[in-house]
Amino acid sequence: MTMTTPSVLFVCVHNAGRSQIAAGWLRHLARGRVTVYSGGSEPASEINPAAIAAMAEVGVDITEEYPKPWTDDLVRTADVVVTMGCGDACPFYPGKRYEDWDLADPAGQDVAAVRPIRDEIRARVETLLRSLSANPDRER
Repeated sequence: MTMTTPSVLFVCVHNAGRSQIAAGWLRHLARGRVTVYSGGSEPASEINPAAIAAMAEVGVDITEEYPKPWTDDLVRTADVVVTMGCGDACPFYPGKRYEDWDLADPAGQDVAAVRPIRDEIRARVETLLRSLSANPDRER
């Protein structure tokens, strides 16, 4: 039996707000116990500055991240794919664990409006992390 590190892919349209916040939270909270990916169906040119600022307020630095497309390889690699408002553009592969998180879009919002989104995403990431930790004898 080979123990593996679980992997999660967060997907939204622009990979500039929700998915970057979620990826930042999971990297921060999992401390290397989970491989984290993010991507978008139509990546933006930069991460939402309000998302960066809101995460900085809680000590999570996402300034080194950048919007990128999801790829078929990433979807196949991920144990869990979390979609956030990308509708039909979201990837789907049968047999893969999916979660669809219905969240407000921080695009065009100021930091005050992004804070509750950030906090809701943290709660969902904590629940996801517990579900991944509940299965320590994962096999590949």
